[in-house]
Amino acid sequence: MTVAAGHGLLARLERAVASHAPTLADAADDVRRAAVAAILRGDNAGSADLLFIKRAVFEGDPWSGQVALPGGRHEPADASLAHTAMRETHEEIGADLGAVARLVGALDELHPRTAVLPPIVVRPHLFVAEQPLILSLSDEVADVFWVPLATLLDPATRHVSEVAPRGYRMRVPSYVVGEHVIWGMTERILDGLLGLVRE
Repeated sequence: MTVAAGHGLLARLERAVASHAPTLADAADDVRRAAVAAILRGDNAGSADLLFIKRAVFEGDPWSGQVALPGGRHEPADASLAHTAMRETHEEIGADLGAVARLVGALDELHPRTAVLPPIVVRPHLFVAEQPLILSLSDEVADVFWVPLATLLDPATRHVSEVAPRGYRMRVPSYVVGEHVIWGMTERILDGLLGLVRE
């Protein structure tokens, strides 16, 4: 479902991202690159919902069990990081973004701040779904859920949460939506995305 140009939160966000010049992360040339897809679906009120995945629990996976955006590591065959985000999304949740969504633009690159995570640079990309997504979850993904932008923009959703990746206990800024705690790089990507709305 598309939203009429110039109206509502979704249109404002699209304009902001389309005109945004992403900040590139300062990292060595040999650091691995990755990309994620922030996927929005519009509603009749001119706002939108954002798609999240909950990763399956796997021994040795540094992001095991966490809430995230679909995506993964760049491969040599990928034509671009945007292609990486689209390929990984298809592999993880079955959605063919090239067929059902429109690429709006990229957000600022990030790298992990947690010492237990591998060195990597992640570039988020914003997509707007123009048709319903047909989903088929891989064994890497335990669940998929949508959250309204209005919920994410509500200050009541912001918390400091205690997490324990790989047994390393710490308190982190987060978005808490029902049973889901969104923290780490995904929380930072959300901050950047929602910051463009606020501006």
